[in-house]
Amino acid sequence: MREKILKDLTSAMKAQDKETLSVLRMVKGAIQLEEINKKSELSDEDVIGVISKQIKTRKESIQEFIKANRNDLIEQTNKEIEILNKYMPEQLSEEEVLNIIDEAFSTINPKAQSDMGKLMGFVTPKLKGKTDMSFVSKTIKERLGNL
Repeated sequence: MREKILKDLTSAMKAQDKETLSVLRMVKGAIQLEEINKKSELSDEDVIGVISKQIKTRKESIQEFIKANRNDLIEQTNKEIEILNKYMPEQLSEEEVLNIIDEAFSTINPKAQSDMGKLMGFVTPKLKGKTDMSFVSKTIKERLGNL
């Protein structure tokens, strides 16, 4: 994964694709920072985690831009998210995510809100990088609230 990003970075330089180049440089920097913090080279799964954080940050920024009525920045940030999504694994549909959450509930059989950690521990390995984890968390909280 890391090599693909570096190869695409070089291609973007040659093609003078400034948008892609800018985004990939930010990702490369984030990956290097994470490697420094971990003191080892990142696995593909770790790289996907870094990219996922970059996407999450941009989605949060879009919410702020909407409040500030900055359509130019919203459009730019959406383009950056599109570029980053090319490096993410195929995203699961909402139905597939809900099926995994259902499986977690039937396996763990939670009794209270305090079982949130057990449920997240069950679904995270299956869903991380394949869906928006804030959606998963929100859905589980709502279902726990209805117990």
